[in-house]
Amino acid sequence: MKHIKVLLVDDEKEFVQTLSERMEMRDLGSDVALNGEEALKKIDEDVPDVMVLDLKMPGIDGMEVLRKTRNAYPNVQIIMLTGHGSKKDKKEARRLGAFEYLQKPVPIDILVNKIKLAYKKKIETTMMAATFAEAGEFETAKEILDRDKDE
Repeated sequence: MKHIKVLLVDDEKEFVQTLSERMEMRDLGSDVALNGEEALKKIDEDVPDVMVLDLKMPGIDGMEVLRKTRNAYPNVQIIMLTGHGSKKDKKEARRLGAFEYLQKPVPIDILVNKIKLAYKKKIETTMMAATFAEAGEFETAKEILDRDKDE
Protein backbone atom coordinates (compact mmCIF):
# COMPACT_ATOMS: atom_id res chain seq x y z
CA MET A 1 0.00 0.00 0.00
CA LYS A 2 1.21 3.50 -0.84
CA HIS A 3 2.34 5.60 2.07
CA ILE A 4 -0.82 7.42 3.17
CA LYS A 5 -0.26 11.11 3.91
CA VAL A 6 -2.07 11.88 7.15
CA LEU A 7 -2.37 15.31 8.77
CA LEU A 8 -3.16 15.24 12.50
CA VAL A 9 -4.70 18.46 13.80
CA ASP A 10 -5.19 18.99 17.53
CA ASP A 11 -4.32 21.81 19.93
CA GLU A 12 -3.30 19.31 22.63
CA LYS A 13 0.41 19.10 21.75
CA GLU A 14 1.27 16.04 23.84
CA PHE A 15 -1.76 14.11 22.55
CA VAL A 16 -1.10 14.84 18.88
CA GLN A 17 2.61 14.06 19.13
CA THR A 18 1.88 10.74 20.85
CA LEU A 19 -0.74 9.96 18.22
CA SER A 20 1.78 10.74 15.47
CA GLU A 21 4.33 8.38 17.04
CA ARG A 22 1.72 5.64 17.29
CA MET A 23 0.85 6.15 13.61
CA GLU A 24 4.52 5.81 12.65
CA MET A 25 4.69 2.51 14.54
CA ARG A 26 1.89 1.29 12.25
CA ASP A 27 3.62 2.49 9.07
CA LEU A 28 1.40 5.54 8.67
CA GLY A 29 3.38 8.71 8.17
CA SER A 30 1.83 11.80 9.62
CA ASP A 31 2.37 15.51 9.87
CA VAL A 32 1.08 17.54 12.80
CA ALA A 33 -0.67 20.90 13.08
CA LEU A 34 -1.47 22.42 16.48
CA ASN A 35 -4.30 24.72 15.37
CA GLY A 36 -6.65 25.45 12.49
CA GLU A 37 -4.53 28.17 10.93
CA GLU A 38 -1.47 25.92 10.84
CA ALA A 39 -3.56 23.07 9.40
CA LEU A 40 -4.87 25.19 6.52
CA LYS A 41 -1.34 26.40 5.72
CA LYS A 42 0.04 22.82 5.73
CA ILE A 43 -2.79 21.61 3.50
CA ASP A 44 -2.01 24.31 0.94
CA GLU A 45 1.68 23.34 1.00
CA ASP A 46 1.19 19.54 0.79
CA VAL A 47 -2.33 18.17 0.43
CA PRO A 48 -2.85 15.13 2.69
CA ASP A 49 -4.85 12.05 1.76
CA VAL A 50 -6.58 11.95 5.14
CA MET A 51 -6.87 14.49 7.93
CA VAL A 52 -7.67 13.62 11.55
CA LEU A 53 -9.17 16.82 12.90
CA ASP A 54 -10.04 18.00 16.41
CA LEU A 55 -13.32 19.89 16.74
CA LYS A 56 -12.62 22.39 19.52
CA MET A 57 -9.52 24.52 19.02
CA PRO A 58 -8.75 28.17 19.67
CA GLY A 59 -8.88 30.43 16.63
CA ILE A 60 -10.18 28.59 13.59
CA ASP A 61 -12.06 25.58 14.96
CA GLY A 62 -12.33 22.13 13.42
CA MET A 63 -15.70 22.77 11.78
CA GLU A 64 -14.29 25.75 9.88
CA VAL A 65 -11.16 23.80 8.87
CA LEU A 66 -13.46 21.01 7.65
CA ARG A 67 -15.57 23.47 5.64
CA LYS A 68 -12.58 25.22 4.04
CA THR A 69 -10.71 22.00 3.27
CA ARG A 70 -13.69 20.26 1.65
CA ASN A 71 -14.33 23.35 -0.51
CA ALA A 72 -10.71 23.73 -1.64
CA TYR A 73 -9.67 20.05 -1.68
CA PRO A 74 -12.81 17.90 -1.94
CA ASN A 75 -10.87 14.65 -2.20
CA VAL A 76 -9.20 15.01 1.22
CA GLN A 77 -10.97 12.61 3.56
CA ILE A 78 -11.55 14.08 7.02
CA ILE A 79 -12.04 12.20 10.25
CA MET A 80 -13.27 14.35 13.11
CA LEU A 81 -11.82 13.21 16.44
CA THR A 82 -13.13 15.06 19.46
CA GLY A 83 -13.58 14.80 23.17
CA HIS A 84 -16.11 17.62 23.29
CA GLY A 85 -18.60 16.83 20.55
CA SER A 86 -22.37 16.56 20.50
CA LYS A 87 -24.98 14.94 18.28
CA LYS A 88 -25.52 18.36 16.70
CA ASP A 89 -21.77 18.64 15.94
CA LYS A 90 -21.74 15.13 14.48
CA LYS A 91 -24.67 15.95 12.21
CA GLU A 92 -23.04 19.20 11.08
CA ALA A 93 -19.68 17.50 10.43
CA ARG A 94 -21.38 14.86 8.30
CA ARG A 95 -23.32 17.54 6.41
CA LEU A 96 -20.04 19.33 5.67
CA GLY A 97 -18.51 16.14 4.30
CA ALA A 98 -16.60 14.50 7.15
CA PHE A 99 -15.80 10.86 6.38
CA GLU A 100 -16.15 9.87 10.04
CA TYR A 101 -16.85 11.44 13.43
CA LEU A 102 -15.22 9.74 16.41
CA GLN A 103 -15.19 10.49 20.14
CA LYS A 104 -11.94 10.53 22.14
CA PRO A 105 -10.59 8.29 23.43
CA VAL A 106 -10.65 5.93 20.45
CA PRO A 107 -8.51 2.80 20.31
CA ILE A 108 -5.57 3.35 17.95
CA ASP A 109 -6.39 0.26 15.87
CA ILE A 110 -9.91 1.58 15.21
CA LEU A 111 -8.53 4.98 14.19
CA VAL A 112 -5.93 3.39 11.90
CA ASN A 113 -8.65 1.26 10.30
CA LYS A 114 -10.82 4.35 9.71
CA ILE A 115 -7.83 6.14 8.13
CA LYS A 116 -7.28 3.21 5.77
CA LEU A 117 -10.98 3.12 4.86
CA ALA A 118 -10.95 6.86 4.21
CA TYR A 119 -7.88 6.49 2.00
CA LYS A 120 -9.55 3.65 0.09
CA LYS A 121 -12.59 5.87 -0.55
CA LYS A 122 -10.33 8.65 -1.82
CA ILE A 123 -8.57 6.29 -4.25
CA GLU A 124 -11.84 4.75 -5.51
CA THR A 125 -13.40 8.18 -6.12
CA THR A 126 -10.29 9.45 -7.88
CA MET A 127 -10.05 6.36 -10.09
CA MET A 128 -13.71 6.52 -11.04
CA ALA A 129 -13.46 10.21 -11.95
CA ALA A 130 -10.25 9.57 -13.94
CA THR A 131 -11.91 6.77 -15.89
CA PHE A 132 -14.72 9.07 -16.99
CA ALA A 133 -12.28 11.90 -17.76
CA GLU A 134 -10.15 9.61 -19.94
CA ALA A 135 -13.29 8.69 -21.87
CA GLY A 136 -13.99 12.37 -22.47
CA GLU A 137 -16.85 12.44 -19.97
CA PHE A 138 -15.55 15.50 -18.14
CA GLU A 139 -18.90 16.56 -16.73
CA THR A 140 -19.48 13.10 -15.23
CA ALA A 141 -15.96 13.12 -13.74
CA LYS A 142 -16.63 16.53 -12.20
CA GLU A 143 -19.98 15.33 -10.83
CA ILE A 144 -18.27 12.34 -9.16
CA LEU A 145 -15.75 14.60 -7.41
CA ASP A 146 -18.45 17.12 -6.49
CA ARG A 147 -20.69 14.35 -5.14
CA ASP A 148 -17.82 13.17 -2.95
CA LYS A 149 -17.41 16.75 -1.75
CA ASP A 150 -21.07 16.92 -0.73
CA GLU A 151 -21.24 13.53 1.03
